[in-house]
Amino acid sequence: MTTNLKITLIIAAGMAAVIAAIVLFGRPEGSVTEPVVDTASGQPVPAEYLVRADSHKLSTAADDKVTLVEFLDFECESCGAAFPHMERIRAEYDGKINFVVRYFPLPGHRNGELAARVAEAAGKQDKFEAMYATLFQTQSQWGEASESKEEFFLNLAKQTGLDMAAFRKDLKAPETAERVKKDQDDGFALGIQGTPTVFFNGALLDGEPSYENLKAKIDAALAS
Repeated sequence: MTTNLKITLIIAAGMAAVIAAIVLFGRPEGSVTEPVVDTASGQPVPAEYLVRADSHKLSTAADDKVTLVEFLDFECESCGAAFPHMERIRAEYDGKINFVVRYFPLPGHRNGELAARVAEAAGKQDKFEAMYATLFQTQSQWGEASESKEEFFLNLAKQTGLDMAAFRKDLKAPETAERVKKDQDDGFALGIQGTPTVFFNGALLDGEPSYENLKAKIDAALAS
């Protein structure tokens, strides 16, 4: 089985689970309930739904010829499968592309929203990127749990070298949860139903977020 096929099957299974979870659990209270942007046309969507002033940019490029935006859930197995491909792309195209991460914790994932708050709280101490990577690297140790993994995340924060008093405060702060919800609302407005959902130069990515697919599109864009 090829890597692309594995990713496709994982994402397809994840999408089916997400749709079922949305039907069963519904969307977070107060969230946008209906899409307001058409992403199916393949045309770029309004930029304000993709990148906000406070969005986390893990890679930047001076010329802005390529921008990738990923809506993700740290507990999502499909996102975990895509993570190594994204990291390989970031390393290979360092300084040549913009890569922006948006939160989209899925209904039915017990610790997805909590993990997003963990990353956001770490970001308050300029450790977002380190926590982003650590959450995916340890996903098999906490993902799909039926109980809260807060203690596990607190240990991760300690290992990352965070000021624990400040981290605990930020983790529980209403503005941290609201920051996560803002990303979710943009995702719902875009009609996103599963993760990872990737936008390439403003349009919904055609195909899976595999290294090969992303590399081909990036090379074409940089050469134009």
